[in-house]
Amino acid sequence: MQTIDQTFIRAAFPALGKGQVYLDNAGGSQIARHVVERITEFLYTANVQLGATYAASAQAGEMVNRGRQAVATLLNAARPEEIVLGATSTQLFDQLARALVQTWQPGDEVIVTNFDHEANIGPWAKLASQGIVIKVWTMPEGAHQPDLADLQALLSDRTRLVAVTHASNIYGSIMPVREIADIVHAGGALLCVDGVAYAPHRAIDVQALGADFYGFSVYKTYGAHFAALYGRYDALLAAGNINHSFFPNDKVPQKMEPGNASHELAYSCTGVIAYLEDFAQAHGINAQGRAAVEAAFDIIADHEQAISERLLAYLRGRKDVTIIGDPSSDKARRVPTISFTIDGKSSRAIVEATDPTGFGIRYGDFYSRRLVQALDLADPDGVIRVSAVHYNTLHEIDALIAHLDTL
Repeated sequence: MQTIDQTFIRAAFPALGKGQVYLDNAGGSQIARHVVERITEFLYTANVQLGATYAASAQAGEMVNRGRQAVATLLNAARPEEIVLGATSTQLFDQLARALVQTWQPGDEVIVTNFDHEANIGPWAKLASQGIVIKVWTMPEGAHQPDLADLQALLSDRTRLVAVTHASNIYGSIMPVREIADIVHAGGALLCVDGVAYAPHRAIDVQALGADFYGFSVYKTYGAHFAALYGRYDALLAAGNINHSFFPNDKVPQKMEPGNASHELAYSCTGVIAYLEDFAQAHGINAQGRAAVEAAFDIIADHEQAISERLLAYLRGRKDVTIIGDPSSDKARRVPTISFTIDGKSSRAIVEATDPTGFGIRYGDFYSRRLVQALDLADPDGVIRVSAVHYNTLHEIDALIAHLDTL
């Protein structure tokens, strides 16, 4: 395993090393310096409306296009027009639902899960008011991976879409998206994947995954408070228009971006790619673009597996701890989002006793309320969650363990 260059990391993330240990990264990561610099660059050089003929407007349009291309590179989309930009993943999934339902009929079906974040459940569930039948794919009791046979049983010739997460923000488990996609497509339906809890940890290839739609939060992936949704071009073309009525239906992706996305935050996405390129370079890999993304995340995955194992080994050794999810640290099976409970202890009390030490961890249901309720953990305080990323260190995990031992 290649050692992470902490000197490089601390230079790239100025917020680190100031007394706060960030272990609530599944709620939002720290922002890379590269991203902040590009926000400033846009605001100081091209802060005008797009679409005009004068030079500054043309420059602004080009910078926004570069941001869209950066997200396409990050996700390995076939073309930048497949990237819909917006404020949050929740908002983008809602916009997608409003666009797709225009092409569906009452009695058509959507399958959601009970183990997803509400962002990829709620927008589809709301379509019941328009006559869409909502079915729920549930996690088997005691499992942290879904049963694909259960999904197969839910599909019918009226199924239009299946919505599923790539990685659970409670379990940390990585779902078999390619296998799910094959089942869904064999049934003639579309697949919408929530990649929010996966994107900070691994290189995403939407083409290899077979996803028709794939959303993630840029602000959880070392960027600004922004989000993006991939849609396969022909699927976006077939969707309805949720922008102004005079927009032609072939105006992709703008027909999916009412009111326009933030221009400066769109351009700032180029900073995420620049950070990953610099990360690869700092670790001895001379690569650009997609090759740098893949190389950087390969190193990140190894480091995160070591972090996960350090904490999970401690939790596995405590008889009073229940790990919620996969107890393995295998990087192919989980990301370093680790949830647990302690017998006889309130999750809230544990977290609040930890706050003064400078460790930022969290308790609750994290908007995966249906899952936490199914696990009978919602009352009163949900789970304790420690969510690491690659800028966290083994030293930080050891210090957290030493603190937990005192409680």
